[in-house]
Amino acid sequence: MQRDNHYDESQIQVLEGLEAVRRRPGMYIGSTDERGLHHLVYEIVDNAIDEALAGFCDHIEVTLNRDGSVTVQDNGRGFPVGIHPKMGRPAVEVCLTVLHAGGKFGGGGYKVSGGLHGVGASVVNALSEHLQVNVYQDGKIYQQEYQRGKILYDLKVIGETERTGTTIRFWPDVKTGEDPEPGIFETGHFDFDTLKTRFREMAFLNAGVRITLTDDREEEPRTQVFHYEGGVVSFVEYLNKHKTPLFAPPVYIKGVKNGSTVEVALQWNDGFNESVYAFANNIHTPEGGTHLAGFRNALTRVINDYGRRTGALKAGDANLTGDDVREGLTAIVSVKLIEPQFEGQTKTKLGNSEIRPLVDALVSEKLSTYFEENPSSARAVLDKCLQAARAREAARKARDLTRRKTALESASLPGKLADCSERDPAKCEIFIVEGDSAGGSAKQGRDRHFQAILPLRGKILNVEKTRVDRALGNAEIKAMITAFGAGFGKDFDASKLRYHRIVCMTDADVDGNHIRILLLTFFYRFMPQLIEDGYVYAAQPPLYKVTRGKTEQYCYSDAQLQKILDDMGRDAKPDIQRYKGLGEMSYQQLWETTMNPATRSMYRVEMKDAMAADQLFTLLMGDQVEPRREFIEQNAKLVADLDI
Repeated sequence: MQRDNHYDESQIQVLEGLEAVRRRPGMYIGSTDERGLHHLVYEIVDNAIDEALAGFCDHIEVTLNRDGSVTVQDNGRGFPVGIHPKMGRPAVEVCLTVLHAGGKFGGGGYKVSGGLHGVGASVVNALSEHLQVNVYQDGKIYQQEYQRGKILYDLKVIGETERTGTTIRFWPDVKTGEDPEPGIFETGHFDFDTLKTRFREMAFLNAGVRITLTDDREEEPRTQVFHYEGGVVSFVEYLNKHKTPLFAPPVYIKGVKNGSTVEVALQWNDGFNESVYAFANNIHTPEGGTHLAGFRNALTRVINDYGRRTGALKAGDANLTGDDVREGLTAIVSVKLIEPQFEGQTKTKLGNSEIRPLVDALVSEKLSTYFEENPSSARAVLDKCLQAARAREAARKARDLTRRKTALESASLPGKLADCSERDPAKCEIFIVEGDSAGGSAKQGRDRHFQAILPLRGKILNVEKTRVDRALGNAEIKAMITAFGAGFGKDFDASKLRYHRIVCMTDADVDGNHIRILLLTFFYRFMPQLIEDGYVYAAQPPLYKVTRGKTEQYCYSDAQLQKILDDMGRDAKPDIQRYKGLGEMSYQQLWETTMNPATRSMYRVEMKDAMAADQLFTLLMGDQVEPRREFIEQNAKLVADLDI
């Protein structure tokens, strides 16, 4: 085989204009799936939010149009339309056609901004089949259009106006197979609920800004308006709406120093889970960073100081830990900086060192003052923290006991676990099955090489209403933790996980659905990384078996049953068996329909929005009955067949 060692200047490729974005879209928007598609909208809205942060915009309208395009309109100052001194072209054109062009690179246009490294508008243009911009400025309406980032005509005046602002309408470049251009996105469908979640968040973080989202794609257009004068305080109240707060309203803390703004709202509830969300320049930082570290440090110190000062913590008592003081805490930590330093392209962690002492000092001062001025609220918080510390100590003893058993006993796996022989976790799967009958069928029907079976006795404990020490006393929960082998909570180590497919295999009825929800609640609260990393699945057993002569067919939905009956003809009179539970199937049927990788159907459990997931688990599994009843009434119509 001959190798061509020739390598010279002719092989160095220079991508003109926005071609680099089209060639490697993932570098700029993360992906070309549904997530990347929605990122286009966020980038344009981020520009309008930057105008709001600068004090020039208070209303943003987003419309999903029937032709697949999206319109974003704001009442800010509008893109500059004058000739750029260096480029010799209108500034609006430069912003939409040149990477790293904008008012966010030290030019004084914006003190604070979010956006995607300042390349938002031009990236959206590059990845759109068509884009139209209208600028309302100086009494005139300016317009320019582009096709896949290329200018169709020079900026022109098309009318007069009394308003100011910018309107951008874009058609994402979707793969169709009909266009000679290859296209960029796998799908062109914008999800109303996905956008709704993001815009609600943005409205909370920017008090007073009104964001209107309209879906014109249906016969009955729907509109939702997000506007919160309370800002981050309203955000905390929204997150706590299905919980019982220890005091009201939430504590609000704000401070400005050297151009950086810090806003914090916090409120404890009677639950056991921490819901703290950090943002930098409106961008959610799920991995935290210096702003969150400063907040946590101050919180722990202030509560310990208060406990010592009031005598609740005696001289010989150990300090409360961060986990103790954050049990049941809901908080928003939002900072806005002139020069944010994010770690990584995805901006999941803030790195600015100067923000940590700023947040720390501000929270320490304001929270200490709040406790002094509101002793009953402070005492309620301190009592909860002390209870959390006692529960933590009980949980530690239970955890240590489990560890000692594991170290000393060779047969430490649960006795009812039917394990598999394969030792590579990536090839192994475990079915969590309710009841001895279904467990027996599953054990007989499985492939022992790579499939393990763990039968559970009845419904497991609802961990949403339970502290960790009591949960660890539950035999079924202990069995799952031991079988999975990766620990739980902060000790969870995915590298020790013994199975990379954890399958909830429950009956296809109301009880089965409830058991699956209880399992998912346990996974989400004790081992969220299982869901985040895609290790959790839900089996889909059949609802019916249709037999006609020697022909057998399985149906997984009522719609599928109707289709099969239509195909057979209504005079055929087949035998229809409705499966009420997995135990009604023979082990051969269970293998063929639900466990055989070649023929089965399974759902992977995913978590797109941690904040929404947290609220939903609280709503469905928490103590408050009325909100749950309202949710069921509102969503009952979505359930096609409820078998009670």
